[in-house]
Amino acid sequence: MPELPEVEITVRGLAPVLEGQRLASVVMRRADLRYPFPADLGQRLTGATVTGLGRRAKYGLIHTDREDTLVFHLGMSGRWRVDPSEADKHDHLLIETGAGRVAALNDPRRFGFVDLVRTDALAAYPPFAAIGPEPLGEALSARHLYDAFDGRSAPVKALLLDQRVVAGLGNIYVCEALHMARIAPNRAGGRIALPRLERLVDAIRDVLAAAIAAGGSTIRDYAQPDGELGYFAKQWRVYGREGQPCGCGATVKRRAEGGRSTFWCPVCQRG
Repeated sequence: MPELPEVEITVRGLAPVLEGQRLASVVMRRADLRYPFPADLGQRLTGATVTGLGRRAKYGLIHTDREDTLVFHLGMSGRWRVDPSEADKHDHLLIETGAGRVAALNDPRRFGFVDLVRTDALAAYPPFAAIGPEPLGEALSARHLYDAFDGRSAPVKALLLDQRVVAGLGNIYVCEALHMARIAPNRAGGRIALPRLERLVDAIRDVLAAAIAAGGSTIRDYAQPDGELGYFAKQWRVYGREGQPCGCGATVKRRAEGGRSTFWCPVCQRG
């Protein structure tokens, strides 16, 4: 599933194509993805001008001068293709600008979705209403984590994956950040001291920044809008490396929990 870095890269890739452009055509090639497309999507977007793009957690945002924002989620296999040389049967939403540029939302497994929300109502939009601070923003701090974890016996990894605590963190980057911070993924969140949480916040930001710089992590379907793959998987410290040596020389371990795999080093992450 594309995680925060992949969505951030997608938004950055769409910006030169869409920002400041009038939308000449908006075509839905099927009725739904995970959920039905908004019935008035084409009517509300056609003729509108894109005023900016953004991201909230793992959701991409396309703002227009009609005070509407197109919200998209890439699901398990979604990606945007820019100016595709030929049509693909999985291109389910096509947006063409007045300049003749095309952005095609491609989603073979159709677990993604698209919605259209009034821009001034975004904060109250249900997926956004209860989520925590952005991990790359100033609102994420060691004090925020300390307060959110206070008295909690749940493992720190589970707490970081809770979108109410931090918005947009996913399994790959939580495993990587915990390793960088040298914190065991099963350590109770409420037992982590403030100085270690400061190290964790720095690790989260460093891992996400490195992933964005490397174009994200391509595991199966993900690619950037221009078709380039993401190469951050080559930098993984523990994720996907069960049985391989950690940088310290110990062997990376893996365990499955609730449909997710946790990867860690039993030496670097003792507590």
